[in-house]
Amino acid sequence: MKDISIYFQTIEKPLDFNQQDCLGNIINANNNNFPDLNPGDIALIFVPEFRNMHASFHFENFSAGIREELYKLYPKRSWIRNIVDLGEILPGNSTNDTFYALSAVTEELIKADIFPIIVGGSQDLTLAQFDAYKDLEQLVNLVSIDSSPDFGLPEEDLMPYNYLQHVLKRSPNHLFNYSTIGTQFYLVNPTEIDLMEKLFFDVCRLGDFNKDYTIAEPLIRNADLATIDLLAIRNSDYPRDEFSAPNGFYAEQICQIARYCGFSDKMSSIGLYNVWNPENDSCKNQLVSQIIWHIIDGINSRVGDFPKGNKKYYKKYRVALSQFKDEIVFYKSQKSDRWWIEVPYHPSEKSKYERHYMVPCNYDDYKTALEDEVPDLWWKTYQKIFA
Repeated sequence: MKDISIYFQTIEKPLDFNQQDCLGNIINANNNNFPDLNPGDIALIFVPEFRNMHASFHFENFSAGIREELYKLYPKRSWIRNIVDLGEILPGNSTNDTFYALSAVTEELIKADIFPIIVGGSQDLTLAQFDAYKDLEQLVNLVSIDSSPDFGLPEEDLMPYNYLQHVLKRSPNHLFNYSTIGTQFYLVNPTEIDLMEKLFFDVCRLGDFNKDYTIAEPLIRNADLATIDLLAIRNSDYPRDEFSAPNGFYAEQICQIARYCGFSDKMSSIGLYNVWNPENDSCKNQLVSQIIWHIIDGINSRVGDFPKGNKKYYKKYRVALSQFKDEIVFYKSQKSDRWWIEVPYHPSEKSKYERHYMVPCNYDDYKTALEDEVPDLWWKTYQKIFA
């Protein structure tokens, strides 16, 4: 593993904890010596880069308030993973410098089987998180927790509201699928919805999520990286002077989503962005710290049931459809009761699509197949593979 310590500023570790058993006494922080890193660790990274949102915006001690609240929380006794706080990647001379540092650090951690949790400024940092996968020689899936897909216009420079356009323009492109959860259609240009449909991407509306939050779990379970926009939280739960939104996720909902992200065996990095708190408000710091706690809890609760290799812990269901010569195959984990649907691919493309032919789904997809209908999820994935 390359030396990544050069990108970080040392931190002052809070010392005032309620009890000896709290997180602050088990997190290995970059305050005197850079922490040792080992496979299976969880690494916290703070990136106070806002310049693409506000040219002159900056506030001191970006991570100090969050760290203070996080270190007060208690771990579960069942947690087994080591947690390291690497500190802040300070903004470089240009945003490109910051993006390069974040991408390089994230790539090294992923290759070393260390899980990065990025707590950052504006959401365009997602592009740096995505670029960390470019040399890993695999197609990846991105899930965004946001009120709208951030496409913007093709000719625009990188901004927080158009990072996805720049993701799509990467060449060679290593994006297989994109999903957005929490979409509010009145905030989205219809042409962006048309583009999502054309590219066979997934959209989960906020209203549908509120009816049944479990519909978001398969979309999250299918992703390699997640970007969580804190501006998708309703203003009453995460107040800010600018970019206020009356509708959005409740605080407890975003924590549930965060746990889903951590619990997914396929997920290998998570970014929390638009951590908008220049006034260093304690309540907002508490919410961010609790989101981080739920991610860590999800990671520690993984059951390792991504169905690759030996499938002895899965029940296999075959469904014959009148319009198909072949059956549609489902798998149900006996460890977690979660479902997957199998989508065929050409044997010559094994190295490219092997990670994507087993697609997370839910019981409703199985019931749809029993009614002699092809689940939308199967069609979308099939179209992407054979496009």
